[in-house]
Amino acid sequence: MTINEALKKVYGKITGSDRIAFLSAFICGLLIHIPAMIKDVPNHDGLSSMYFSQNMITSGRWFLGVVCAPSSYFTVPWIIGLIGIFELAVAAIFLVKILDTDNPLVIFIVSALLVSFPSLASSFAYVYTLDGYMAGLLLAVLSVYMAKKDHFVIGGILLAFSLGVYQAYLPFAMLLCIWCVWETMMQNEKGSVKKCMEYVYMGMIGAVLYYVILIVLLKVQGKVLDTYQGIDSLEHSGLSDRFSTLPGLYKDFVKFTFSKGFITGDACAAGVLVLGAAAVISAVMLAVKNKLYKKAWFYWLVLLTAVLVPACANVVLMITPGVKYHLIMRYQWVLFIMAGAVLCGKFVDSCEDKKKLPVLVSWLSVISAFVIIFSYAVSVNIGYTNLQRRYEKTYGYCVRLLDRIESTEGYYQGVPIAIIGVVGDDEYPPTDITTPVTSEMIGLTGDHLLYTADNYEAFMKNYLGATLTFASPEEVEKIYYSDEYIAMESFPGKTSVKIIGGVLCVKTEDAVRD
Repeated sequence: MTINEALKKVYGKITGSDRIAFLSAFICGLLIHIPAMIKDVPNHDGLSSMYFSQNMITSGRWFLGVVCAPSSYFTVPWIIGLIGIFELAVAAIFLVKILDTDNPLVIFIVSALLVSFPSLASSFAYVYTLDGYMAGLLLAVLSVYMAKKDHFVIGGILLAFSLGVYQAYLPFAMLLCIWCVWETMMQNEKGSVKKCMEYVYMGMIGAVLYYVILIVLLKVQGKVLDTYQGIDSLEHSGLSDRFSTLPGLYKDFVKFTFSKGFITGDACAAGVLVLGAAAVISAVMLAVKNKLYKKAWFYWLVLLTAVLVPACANVVLMITPGVKYHLIMRYQWVLFIMAGAVLCGKFVDSCEDKKKLPVLVSWLSVISAFVIIFSYAVSVNIGYTNLQRRYEKTYGYCVRLLDRIESTEGYYQGVPIAIIGVVGDDEYPPTDITTPVTSEMIGLTGDHLLYTADNYEAFMKNYLGATLTFASPEEVEKIYYSDEYIAMESFPGKTSVKIIGGVLCVKTEDAVRD
């Protein structure tokens, strides 16, 4: 078989639904996120990650370096962004297959939601690792798809590699499995319970394989798990510690569901409310039409779902109790909106006579979904705009700072420098006007890119072409508690740059300490 013949064979297996899903996700992804792809606008972590090997095995991400390799380990936003959106577009194809819908409008909604949800925008703020993370999400989706196709062992292997990229996509797979369990039970076929258990087996295989590979690679490289984000608790925390997180887990689920990370504004809130109501009506009508209320398993599964959905969505809080659970790790919430749209589509398609209720549900669900997608698109671009402004503010600030450093009496090339503190609010009060929208979007909110001395060093080196020699932490600590430093003004005050004990000190924190 020649390559042309092989490609024709593959193309012949691509359905119309596959094309709609892929093109919808890819085109919408480009339209929404192109501002982050055509500029090199870093966030604070990106300042020192212009080249990053992605070897993060101490964070449990033993496969991340492999999936990031094709785009090189340099930060090239356009290439990384294209790869990431392509991976999401492929994921959209299999999401549609898992959710089992062939309604073109619903397929578009599912695909557009996948690439518009604000979690992706926060991932773009850390663009140097975006393509790897999206590969992890794709693997998580594929793992469920393979389990649905009776290949749960292959699914488990794929899930292990997804966890090896980024553990935060485990909830995405778990929620999809709950959907598949409902779908399996509603088919009312012999062996349904056995089929449902295969999703559990897939998860167990994935978790065990991931952990075994992690331990082996840590031994080979002579490393141990880091304390960052509490990943070391994989080895040190017992079952009692994990179950003690359950009350907070459910509380966090409710809190985030009504937060600005999920509901980004009034229009989005209205869309979620209308779509949610339409989805509930659709679910009830489908249950009545299929006479599910006559089956005992239905009530047990409803109860089990109510308990498991929040737990699965927040399972990361149970696995690593000390984690800082930010927006990048909450991509799974988009599945709730997708599920609502799919339920409405299934109800409308199941009605042979399009009477008032199906017609009303059809219009309300589609319009509200489009409102949500547009609201997300606007919100993430507000975040990108603020990221650009953060860079420009930081650039202007560091140019002034560098000029003061180099014009200070006693300065010479190679003098030890201690830049102490972040940008002080006393002299530079916050000017970010996007906080009401971007407050939950980690990496996109705030005024400046400067949080540590390392940020100053990386920005001046990589964006101003100035290589400075920074003092050791011990020297900085000694200066910080000296009377001479305490008496200094905050930059740009006259006494904010001063040589103390042979170290050129720059005081950027507020003059009066809290």
